[in-house]
Amino acid sequence: MRSFVAEARRRVPSPKRERVRGIVQRLAREHADATIALTFRDPLELLVSVMLSAQTTDVNVNRVTTTLFEKYRRPEDYLAVPQEELERDVFATGFYRQKSKAIRGTMRMLLDDFGGEVPRTLEELTRLPGVARKTANVVAAELGRPQGVVVDTHVRRLSQRLGLTKEEDPVKIERDLMKLVPREDWGRFPHLLIWHGRRVCLARNPRCEVCVLNDLCPSSRV
Repeated sequence: MRSFVAEARRRVPSPKRERVRGIVQRLAREHADATIALTFRDPLELLVSVMLSAQTTDVNVNRVTTTLFEKYRRPEDYLAVPQEELERDVFATGFYRQKSKAIRGTMRMLLDDFGGEVPRTLEELTRLPGVARKTANVVAAELGRPQGVVVDTHVRRLSQRLGLTKEEDPVKIERDLMKLVPREDWGRFPHLLIWHGRRVCLARNPRCEVCVLNDLCPSSRV
C-alpha cells in the first residue's frame, strides 16, 4: 500500500494538537453531511453491514442489504437457513464464504453470550467472529460510544498528508490520532476525513487549490 508520509514536507506554524482543532472545525463546515454511508435501521443491521463492507463498496453493501434485511431480522434468522443459502444472499459482496461463516458465528455468540443484543464495548465486540478492531470501532461509534478512531484507507492517507502521523500500521495511526483528536470528536473525525478524501483530497490528484485545509496541511501543493 502506498505511503503518503513523505508528502508532508512543508512546515506549518501551529502544533499538531492546535491544527487538529482547526481541521475538525473547517471540515465540519465543509462536509456538514459527512456520515456513515451504510444503510441500517438498528444495531444488528449496522453490525452485519459493517461486516459485509470488507473489500467492497458501501454502495454495493447497501444494494445487497436492501433485500437481505427484509429476510433476516433477528440473529435466529441467520441461523435458521443453511450456510449455502446465506452465502448466496451475500454473494455479491465478495468473500461470501468467509463473511457468511463469520456472520453465523457472530449470531450464535450474540444469542449465547449477549442475550441476542449487539454489545457496545470494543472488548466485547472484538470477541465476535470476524469482527476486528476497525469493525468494532465503527459499530461502537455509530451506537454513540466511540472508543477509538476508525482508520480506513482515506483516514490513513489524509492523516499522513496532514502530518498527524508518520506511521503506516493502522493500529499505530489510530494511537497517534487518539492522542491528538479531542475525545468528543473521535466519532465524527473519521467521517470528515473520509468525505474530504472522496471529494477533495484524492489519492492521485489532490485538489489542493480548493481545499479548506491548504494552509494547515504540510503536503499542500498551493
